[in-house]
Amino acid sequence: MGIENTDKLIVNCLPLNESERQAFAKAARDVPQQFVGRETHRGDMVWPVEIPDELKSRATAVIGNIPVSEAGRYARLEWLQTFSAGVDPYLRPGVLPRGTMVTSASGAYGQSVSEHMFAMMWALMRNINRYASNQRDRRWEDAGRALSPQGGIALIVGTGDIGSHFARLVQGVGMRTFGVRRHPEVPAEGMEKMYGFERLDALLPLADVVALAVPHSPQTHHLLDARRIAKLKDTAIVINAGRGDAVDADALAAALRENRIWGAGLDVTEPEPLPESSPLWSEPRCLITPHVAGGNHLEATGDRIIGIALNNVSRYAHHQEFINLARR
Repeated sequence: MGIENTDKLIVNCLPLNESERQAFAKAARDVPQQFVGRETHRGDMVWPVEIPDELKSRATAVIGNIPVSEAGRYARLEWLQTFSAGVDPYLRPGVLPRGTMVTSASGAYGQSVSEHMFAMMWALMRNINRYASNQRDRRWEDAGRALSPQGGIALIVGTGDIGSHFARLVQGVGMRTFGVRRHPEVPAEGMEKMYGFERLDALLPLADVVALAVPHSPQTHHLLDARRIAKLKDTAIVINAGRGDAVDADALAAALRENRIWGAGLDVTEPEPLPESSPLWSEPRCLITPHVAGGNHLEATGDRIIGIALNNVSRYAHHQEFINLARR
């Protein structure tokens, strides 16, 4: 890192309490640090980033998701630590000063997102979403056949932190877990078997649940398209909590409308917000939540984000390699 500690300035936007601020101050050693976050935001789904203008031109490090449109104002920035697991917008050429290192909160969201996916799966299997609609309409009505996870196969596409957490949850209720990732030779916790993406077409007809937790990339765009959705059982459930564009929304809506799959749980959509005109809104077997699965309102998630940032502040002060460093 090219700037000496005495010339550095960390602007910390985390919603910390006093003891946590002291821990960050200690980790930073002789690197000055300005705390601009408010503890009152700790339970918010998204933590705000409000940095005074006079600090933007002085900051050499920021902990927080600065608006991409303002990134050009951070001329001295050499390190950005995000609250989010995804950092794609900051890696685009010209967004941040050349040489700026970007680290993420990857690993903080596995519990929260996987529990949300698990809840969606159970709700769809037991028709809970339909009963909730019946309750709203004051209808005492049997929703019909239900499913059980016992003995089924969960095909988990994307076997990182979120995928592994989800695998362990569904194993606990009797499901087998098949993972799909770019490098199948790399093991992942909770996966009974691992496959490469070239095996996806052969695996889809076996799946009772298809759980998508893939990052955004050209290779994952419409990964589940009309052709692949047609390979699924009529009792299959699709859960997407990774990136909205991994699923072709029109093809999914058609499959649900024509009863070709059992249901879908979507915490992410293409586009976001999902337009009011989307047929998915009115599909009774589609459960939609507004990208809240990984919200910071879960205490454990917030604690993990803070822990990752604290570790990296110490590494910044000691000129050590970061954890969760994004590779361009």
